[in-house]
Amino acid sequence: MERLDGGSAVPPRLRGAIVALGNFDGFHLGHQAVVGQAITRAQAEGRPAIVATFDPHPKRFFRPASDHFRLTTLDQRERLFAQAGADAMLVFPFDEGLASLSARGFAEERLVARIGAGGVVTGADFTFGKGREGDVARLAELGRELGYSADIVAAVSLDGETVSSSRIREHLRAGRPRDAARLLTRPFAIEGVVEGGAQLGRTLGYPTANMVLANYLRPAYGIYAVRARLPDGRALDGVANLGIRPTIEPPLELLESFFFDFSGDLYGQRLEVSLIDYLRPEAKFDSLDALKVQMDQDAAQARKLLTQHPPL
Repeated sequence: MERLDGGSAVPPRLRGAIVALGNFDGFHLGHQAVVGQAITRAQAEGRPAIVATFDPHPKRFFRPASDHFRLTTLDQRERLFAQAGADAMLVFPFDEGLASLSARGFAEERLVARIGAGGVVTGADFTFGKGREGDVARLAELGRELGYSADIVAAVSLDGETVSSSRIREHLRAGRPRDAARLLTRPFAIEGVVEGGAQLGRTLGYPTANMVLANYLRPAYGIYAVRARLPDGRALDGVANLGIRPTIEPPLELLESFFFDFSGDLYGQRLEVSLIDYLRPEAKFDSLDALKVQMDQDAAQARKLLTQHPPL
């Protein structure tokens, strides 16, 4: 699996690829259908399969002050694309140059000149070009002229619900990580480096691995049953506070995870923490003793819930 810079020409060995084209934030069931179609076709035709995405997300480029909304980082997407069977991930830097390209300019300069795409696969709602002037019909029309084919994959529904990143965000903001996981086909996971803290959790008997939320969507603040993946591949079950810790001054937004039956130093390590289930909202307690009693109850509930959840 290679990561390619969409601002440069792809290596000769990858030219003629079938390209899955989209944002693919979250890589949910609908995205998987698009990428799966591209990979299936690439294998049938003996071509490479490339998944092309954008960074930053176009929404962030046009609305830099918008709330955080990312469901995955580029590193997470790269791993997911590799697991799906893609040969490479190509990242288009979404900048003023890309935003100002017409639909034709994008097809000519990026898809044909730089990638040499043999075919393009997108979702039915894909738009491109300045002012979003191009749609899937225009993509296919340009392909017939410029020499690439275009396949369009219809939206995917699950139990009567259309699968979309927007719907997944709604579930997470409402404290429904299990519903989000159904559409993602895996739990929503936050990846980051464990940072040092005030070590208050240690004095309460709950030493935590603290991570900032960076550009991730903010799920409902509260207490979660979590499962983490260490760099060495080990999985750890635990309970986490995601939010601002209203009992502790000053308020500080963190994901603070306590892992059961684990002793060791995680500072400086990069973890991926999956939100398995939502236990309760954040609350402010009158004392640290009252907080400790609630933490004991939360940990016991999380342990029970996690025994019912399959391994990652």
